[in-house]
Amino acid sequence: MVIKELENKLKEKDIRPTAMRLLVLEALSGQEAAISLSDLEKAFEKSDRVTLFRTLKTFQEKGLVHSIDDGTGAPKYALCEEGCECNIERDLHVHFHCRVCSETFCLPKYKIPEIDLPGMFIGEEANLVVKGVCGKCAD
Repeated sequence: MVIKELENKLKEKDIRPTAMRLLVLEALSGQEAAISLSDLEKAFEKSDRVTLFRTLKTFQEKGLVHSIDDGTGAPKYALCEEGCECNIERDLHVHFHCRVCSETFCLPKYKIPEIDLPGMFIGEEANLVVKGVCGKCAD
């Protein structure tokens, strides 16, 4: 992505485009699979973990990325689809975790079905991870 496109994407979500935020957004835009903070840290040798964590948290709070608990013990982060507001009623989708390569993929075309909770229960998050072997590893 070109810098101007990255800046516009941040501005659309009301995020001030700093150099680090632009770099992190560029890195996330180039990912096929969700990425952990540790993996992102490896890509940014001269950046500290706290800055990267705060950047991801800002992106998450503003609805630019969502986090995925894929059962590995470390949350993974992926860019949200266009128009996503991470709304539990309409934006939640299935994720796939490959047991061979350990990558986690968003499957936005496969939505998590609405769950009709009993009265007095308020759902705030839902996570559905299918585990198996991805297309690259199955070959």
